[in-house]
Amino acid sequence: MIFTLALYLGIRHYVAEARFIPSGSMLPGLQIQDRLLVEKLSYATRGPKRGEIVVFNSPHAFDPALKTAGSPPTFRCALANFPLLGLIPGLGHPACDAYIKRVVAVGGDQVSVNPRGEVRVNGDPVDEPYVTRYCPVDEQGMSLCRTLNVTVPEGHVLALGDNRSNSWDGRYWPGGPFLPEDQIIGRALWRFWPLNRLGSLGS
Repeated sequence: MIFTLALYLGIRHYVAEARFIPSGSMLPGLQIQDRLLVEKLSYATRGPKRGEIVVFNSPHAFDPALKTAGSPPTFRCALANFPLLGLIPGLGHPACDAYIKRVVAVGGDQVSVNPRGEVRVNGDPVDEPYVTRYCPVDEQGMSLCRTLNVTVPEGHVLALGDNRSNSWDGRYWPGGPFLPEDQIIGRALWRFWPLNRLGSLGS
């Protein structure tokens, strides 16, 4: 029993784990309650690439404007993310949540995001066939969505939701738009539920 538990924890920590989609920020490609396999080996030897879907720690765990002195210890977050234990009232915390977004730019890239949510990297428009829900823009070209025009520092990425009109991503984080690579849990590789949409995520 102890060996089985240790094996499970070892695989979950170093190799792969299952995650589910809690929100609509990655619609239409990823639906709410989809189950995904997140692999962790790739980023042990290389950095994230543009277009990859990544799962990462909550901005409440690393954003200086969101992180508080009362943030929970790593052990508590590990328990909160353990199957069934996370249902215990009071155990969860915003800093223990995981987010899923798509990498649109990596360290060294100059990136801009316009009012619609369209992305240009190093001056070139990015072809994003998976994005179908852009931000509405009025006749004056104004939008409720935030824009960006930044250079991504080394060791960081810019990650946005595919549902550009309804995603709390780097455009809105109060401490800055960049996701540190060391906060990335892994790469979303495979959807295993529901069965009628089973398959590779192509990232």
